[in-house]
Amino acid sequence: MNLTAENHRIPLNDGNSIPLLGLGTFGDPQTTPKGTALQCVKLAIDVGYRHFDGALVYFNEHEVGEAIREKIADGTIRREDIFYCGKLWNTFHPPELVRPTLERTLRALKLDYVDLYIIELPMAFKPGKDFYPKDRDGKYIYHHTDLCATWEVSSVKLKKKKNHVECHPYFTQPKLLEYCRQNGIVIVGYCPIGSSRDASWVNVKCPPLLDNELLISIGKKYNKSSAQVALRFNVQRGVVVIPKSFNPERIKHNFQIFDFSLTEEEMKAIEALNKNIRLVELLMWSDHPEYPFHDEY
Repeated sequence: MNLTAENHRIPLNDGNSIPLLGLGTFGDPQTTPKGTALQCVKLAIDVGYRHFDGALVYFNEHEVGEAIREKIADGTIRREDIFYCGKLWNTFHPPELVRPTLERTLRALKLDYVDLYIIELPMAFKPGKDFYPKDRDGKYIYHHTDLCATWEVSSVKLKKKKNHVECHPYFTQPKLLEYCRQNGIVIVGYCPIGSSRDASWVNVKCPPLLDNELLISIGKKYNKSSAQVALRFNVQRGVVVIPKSFNPERIKHNFQIFDFSLTEEEMKAIEALNKNIRLVELLMWSDHPEYPFHDEY
């Protein structure tokens, strides 16, 4: 696979294509200063990113959309150069809410379309204005919907086969990756270089990925960091990666993975790091009937 900074797209089964490297845009609205996503997405576009992963529940789609529109206006990009993925949040799973929620995303972005719209999590919450509904005792209020019906509505005009899952050297997803390859499905790997160490939703028992000695030693060979090696590992095997960063230097750093390639032996050595350990467990919702992480994949 000949990957370059200018062209690292891979085909989807509907005739479109998706860049292998994207920018995740999650930011805690309580701690992220206003305007951060706007400036970082503009910088990312200047660096060369053409894939952005967002969500209504990030509460910053208006900034991401403004950044894209500004870079279109100044001639840096065209809309068709950008691949934007939006997400349907848990409180909007009833089929009749899907289209209005997508339209809400489009209004926030002030764009005519998104390139992909996915169900963020299979766990439905009680519909309403509160994105995290709780009862008087502080327990989350769940809701039952037919996930297949929700998916059918959300995918009527989006025939792409694409799958968001956790994927990194400590969780390489070999069985799922092989299944997807056989069925023409592209995997998008979140947490490709690890995640925060927030014990409220992250498995902090797993050692920090970027401290791994093998990744560090391979990085020294190519004058790269362990993060760049981890990203290169996945894109080299056709897994899309969406590392999140609002740090300008890291945004630039994460994009610098197209001027080296890993040997077959190095790829196998990194694959052997697999611990089958998830970082994202979301244990606060583990009692939900549709909690997805009890299954192997």
